Amino acid sequence: MVLTAANVGSLMQHNETPVLVDCWAPWCGPCRNFAPIFEQAASEFEPHLRLAKLNTEEHQSVATRWQIRSIPTLILFKGGREVARVSGALSLKQLKQWLAQNGQPVGK
Repeated sequence: MVLTAANVGSLMQHNETPVLVDCWAPWCGPCRNFAPIFEQAASEFEPHLRLAKLNTEEHQSVATRWQIRSIPTLILFKGGREVARVSGALSLKQLKQWLAQNGQPVGK
């Protein structure tokens, strides 16, 4: 799912399913390297965890509101509230470990 300034509020407020957001930009090399890992995670983790991407260049108001200081940044939301964040590209294994450490186990 692609997040925009227009749909971010409704997704966060009306979603019982936890949401993992990848904050990225087209010019960011590590973001481009992480993109296929995030896509693989989406195919493995959904529907138990919703995955979404936010282009911080196109939606700077959201990036500012969320205080994104570096990219890529992953933010885990539960019940519309941020519960965890990590900056930097992760491997799929590291992503699973980080999610488990933050109360969102996603399997093997």
